[in-house]
Amino acid sequence: MADLKYYDIILKPVITEKSMNVMAEKKYTFFVHTDATKTQIKEAVEKMFEGTKVKKVNTMNIDGKRRRRGNKVGYTAKQKKAIVQLTEDSKEIEVFAGL
Repeated sequence: MADLKYYDIILKPVITEKSMNVMAEKKYTFFVHTDATKTQIKEAVEKMFEGTKVKKVNTMNIDGKRRRRGNKVGYTAKQKKAIVQLTEDSKEIEVFAGL
């Protein structure tokens, strides 16, 4: 397992229509490092965004998609997505505030 720091774990937020709809329930979606565990993701969110308390973390592994260029066949990189649910008394995450 890789030695991951908290700033290496969260790669970028996921901005989709479905992820925006669940923000009302204080659920935020991020792409995370593929080797990150749920406890590491929880610690990273609480350290990166001040005043947040994580209630629950759900993760999913996404396999790479098959892509073809001419006669050659390859795959895109695999990814890991995390849905982080905050507690009711937690602050909102500012990254999503203006969306």
